[in-house]
Amino acid sequence: MSLEQANVERKARIFNLQKYNMYDGPGVRSMAFFKGCPLRCAWCSNPESQHRGHEVMFKASACVNCGACVDVCPVDIHQMVAGEHKVRRDVQCMGCHLCEEACLHNALKIMGEDKSIDELLAFFDQDADFYRMSGGGITLSGGEALAQPEAALSLLVACHKRGYHTAVETCGYVPTKTLLKVAEHVDLFLFDIKHMDPVKHKRWTGANNELILENVRTLLENGFNVRVRMPLLKGVNDSKEEIDAVIAFFTPYRYQKNFDGVDLLPYHKLGVGKYGQLDLDYAIKDDPSLTEADLKRIKSWIGDADFTVNLVSH
Repeated sequence: MSLEQANVERKARIFNLQKYNMYDGPGVRSMAFFKGCPLRCAWCSNPESQHRGHEVMFKASACVNCGACVDVCPVDIHQMVAGEHKVRRDVQCMGCHLCEEACLHNALKIMGEDKSIDELLAFFDQDADFYRMSGGGITLSGGEALAQPEAALSLLVACHKRGYHTAVETCGYVPTKTLLKVAEHVDLFLFDIKHMDPVKHKRWTGANNELILENVRTLLENGFNVRVRMPLLKGVNDSKEEIDAVIAFFTPYRYQKNFDGVDLLPYHKLGVGKYGQLDLDYAIKDDPSLTEADLKRIKSWIGDADFTVNLVSH
């Protein structure tokens, strides 16, 4: 199969495309959000990104219970129960979008769309001038883009051929072999470090952090560009002891040219409403938001250890 054929036939399952991003890599960026993630972070702001399969998001407040979706769904996901619309979560959505198209009140949205590499390139190409003027490029995010390694690699290779700067935002919980396979075509890894303690990491994300730490170490020791990103939540990973553990781990790399500093990502509530639309419970019960004083203090701890550190607020 030729590269051109592969770019048409190989698909990436995407749940969002975004333009004019200024947070996830240098300059102005376009982003593709890949569906599916190996972690289950309690604070995840994109719950629709976690499962690889198609999913129905249902906004009950917009529904008029007309039943149009019930009539068109080929797998009977939609039901009317006592005159009210319900979504069956025990049935796998096919991703046909018929219900979404039939709903005149924007109460339904199907998450997950299979895009060819050429389709994604066409989207990225729309803003090529912005990338060149701003020093920007494209960023693959998720979910976890590297959970779809073949599609991610094909897209990164094609973007490099166009001269686009490439970044990958990753949780790091992927096989090291996969990471190294794509790394040659990644100009910058935005690498999430959620917790240094393996027990607490598993409690809050569903997985041990041993592989994650091994992977970030491997990237740094092999010359690949890494920017560390730390989501910050009160009572989860904001103590002096926990921040000192991060500092200790990355101190051997802080003066390396390929270590691009630390981004602090304060907790936000932007994705909370999505959980109800997916009939999911939000695991965070008490507000873990940090005050400006808290964030300033944590930033100073890291900065005083001679790290470049940025506070990223969406």
